[in-house]
Amino acid sequence: MPKIRKKHPKSSIEEALVYAESKGWRVEDGCRGHPWGRMYCPYNDRECRCGEYCITSIWGSPRSPENHAKKIKRVVDNCEPHNKQDDDNEYE
Repeated sequence: MPKIRKKHPKSSIEEALVYAESKGWRVEDGCRGHPWGRMYCPYNDRECRCGEYCITSIWGSPRSPENHAKKIKRVVDNCEPHNKQDDDNEYE
């Protein structure tokens, strides 16, 4: 049974995390140290920007929650395998 994560305290970031999960990304809360959690790309392989965006930290109280939420969405949208797969499915 999959672990149910806690909601992020900032609504704009929670919205971005739900968006990431809808694209297949795995979001885990409860990290050690400063991050609130991390999100992991389901395509963690060489085609995925050589691992640059395969793991992304999610901050609990960033200076600008709205900018952090935009960054999260940008990471998801710029993931090459996701974009290619979405384009392939669009014409089927």
